[in-house]
Amino acid sequence: MTKQEALYIYLLRLADQHLILGHRLSEMSSKGPFLEEDIACSNIALDLIGNANHILQYAAEVEGKNKTADDLAFLRDERNFYNTFLAEQPNVDFAYVMVRHFFADVFDSLVYAELTKSSDETLAAIAAKALKEITYHLRHTSKWIIRLGDGTEVSKTRVQNAINELYRFTGELFEMNEVDTILINEKIACDLSALHTPWLAKVNAVLTEATLTLPSDTFMQRGSRNGVHTEHLGFLLAEMQHLHRAFPGAQW
Repeated sequence: MTKQEALYIYLLRLADQHLILGHRLSEMSSKGPFLEEDIACSNIALDLIGNANHILQYAAEVEGKNKTADDLAFLRDERNFYNTFLAEQPNVDFAYVMVRHFFADVFDSLVYAELTKSSDETLAAIAAKALKEITYHLRHTSKWIIRLGDGTEVSKTRVQNAINELYRFTGELFEMNEVDTILINEKIACDLSALHTPWLAKVNAVLTEATLTLPSDTFMQRGSRNGVHTEHLGFLLAEMQHLHRAFPGAQW
C-alpha cells in the first residue's frame, strides 16, 4: 500500500465517521425533548456533515480520479464505508443518542487535537477548524450524560442501559491497521492506541459525576476497518443516497 492509498482510506475513515454520525443526528430533527435541544441536535448534525464534506473534498483530490465529495458520499456502497459500528447505531431513544455521541465526542476531541500537529498541512487545518466544534459537542453531550444520570430513576435507567449497550462498539475506535502504520511513520496520523487511556479517563470522569458506570468484561465488536458493518448501515445509506442515485448528476 502506498502513502497516497493509505491517506485516501484514512480520510474516508474520518469523513465517514462524521457523515454517518451527522446523518443519524439529523434524524432527531423535530424529535428533541424540547425546542432548544431540537435545534442543538440539528446544528451539531450540520457541523459533523460540514466537516465530513471538507474531508471528502480532500479525499477526492488525494484519490485523483476526478470525483467530488458528493460522489464519495453518495455513490459508494456499504462495504466501501469505514465509519465505526458506533456511528451507525440507530436512535433508540434520547439517552442512546447522547451516549453514542458522548463516546464519539471524547474520542474525536483526542484524535483531532493530535491531527492539528499532522505533517499534512491540509489535514492539520481541517482538524484545527473541526476541533473548535468538537469541543462544544463534547461539552454538550457531557452535560446531558450528567443530567440524565443524576436525574430521575427513569432517566438514570435509560442512560445506563444505553451505556451498557453501546460500550461494546467503542473498542474498534482504537483499532489500527496498515493504513495507520504507514501514516504514523510519515507523521500524518496519530497513534490511536495511545489515546485509549485518556479516553477512558475522560469517560469515567463524566460517568462518575453522573453516578453511572461502564460495564465490565464487555466483548468488543470489530469489523469496520475492513468495510464490515452492522445491518443498520445499509438502511441508512439507502435513505441518505436515494436522491443522488435516483437523479444522477443533479445539482441543487
